[in-house]
Amino acid sequence: MSPRIVVDPPNEAGARHVHVDAESLGMATGLRDVAEFLRRAGLELEPEEVAVFPLIEWRGGGPQAWGPETP
Repeated sequence: MSPRIVVDPPNEAGARHVHVDAESLGMATGLRDVAEFLRRAGLELEPEEVAVFPLIEWRGGGPQAWGPETP
């Protein structure tokens, strides 16, 4: 079973918490941040690939939602 990658909804500042299983990877402000967190965790993806990677669960909006005004 592969690790479950979750990107939580944007907070009031537009940042999103990223975690794999129970491990927090950090707060991302864009796809580049998510790609960098995943690279540090051993998964090499370009920011464009992060947006369509099937093992990422985007909560509270998809990969385009980075501000409090986006769902």
